[in-house]
Amino acid sequence: MNKKKFIVDSLKESSETKLKIERDCKEDILTAVDQLVTSFRSGNKLLLCGNGGSAADCQHIAAELVIRLAHDIKRPALPAIALTTDTSNLTAGGNDIGFDNVFARSIEGLGNEGDVLLAISTSGNSGNVIKAVEMARSKGMKTIGLLGGSGGNLKSILDLSITIPSSNVQRIQEGHITVAHIICELVENELYGS
Repeated sequence: MNKKKFIVDSLKESSETKLKIERDCKEDILTAVDQLVTSFRSGNKLLLCGNGGSAADCQHIAAELVIRLAHDIKRPALPAIALTTDTSNLTAGGNDIGFDNVFARSIEGLGNEGDVLLAISTSGNSGNVIKAVEMARSKGMKTIGLLGGSGGNLKSILDLSITIPSSNVQRIQEGHITVAHIICELVENELYGS
């Protein structure tokens, strides 16, 4: 393997994916921002779920909203909860009610009408994320997905999907966090910017 060529090719593919996001996802990103701003202004919260790298993204995004992203904007915390962080809840749920139900159970307990669920899945086919979306919809929550490729089975059941135009998991994950940072910054600016 030519390591230098691999580096260049990876960076080019990442850049090209981001340009495709600009072309294909810009309107969906703006819609997501509007939905989150409306929800936060109404006193509602954001719940987030996903597996593996997507679970880490959930924590990252929740932290950006609770703490802050832009350091030039002083603001109160925004209510965002990553459902991926409570190991006791996840392991008890996995053991007692099955791993496919762990996020849905948390949404059953924590979600309210008007809240938003951000569901993250590179394939769009994660069983526990699908069940989470179904539970959120039954509770009157808005559902937004960060997906990849074709969007999988999640795409058709979400209120809004932002689907990264790539079939490469690494590029999809890079796209997810880029889009999430854009959303967080726009939400912050709309709610608290000058």
